[in-house]
Amino acid sequence: MAEINTASSPGRGQGKAHRKVRSTRVDMTPMVDLGFLLITFFMLATSLAQPKAMDFAMPRADGDSMKLADSKALTIMLGGNNRIAWYEGIGNDPAHPPQVQYSSFAMHQGIGDVIRKKRLQVMQKYRRNELMVLIKADSAANYRNVVDIMDEMLINDVDRYAIVDITAQEKGFLQ
Repeated sequence: MAEINTASSPGRGQGKAHRKVRSTRVDMTPMVDLGFLLITFFMLATSLAQPKAMDFAMPRADGDSMKLADSKALTIMLGGNNRIAWYEGIGNDPAHPPQVQYSSFAMHQGIGDVIRKKRLQVMQKYRRNELMVLIKADSAANYRNVVDIMDEMLINDVDRYAIVDITAQEKGFLQ
């Protein structure tokens, strides 16, 4: 492990007494071995971070989807060039086509204000946060817009939202 070198240096002169110089030399090999053993132990003994996944509530397999009142729904459509269109309700009644309006991701008078206004209406009517936002992205929409609209859901405390397919009629609204 450690050894002490007791070899004396040759004297220069005859007759003078010289002190013996002792030098220590520490062998670091066992320390390196111990370091590698500890590194190996901690690599094998620790668990790596588990991947985080988001749970999706998928529609039932028998085709009976969730019933949603138009007064609780807000549909947001994302198009190319950061274009956002929205309307209240689901928009599946051909007798009453949706009244499409346009917005942006602006801080004031943007889509966040639309979501807060609709959420307040639903809370006043039903006394609970039952707003359901349907997010429909066109193929021309970019990934950043989808992430931004999901951030708006989080910021505005929207508990229920779904990303659904856009219809051909709704694609026409984004032109």
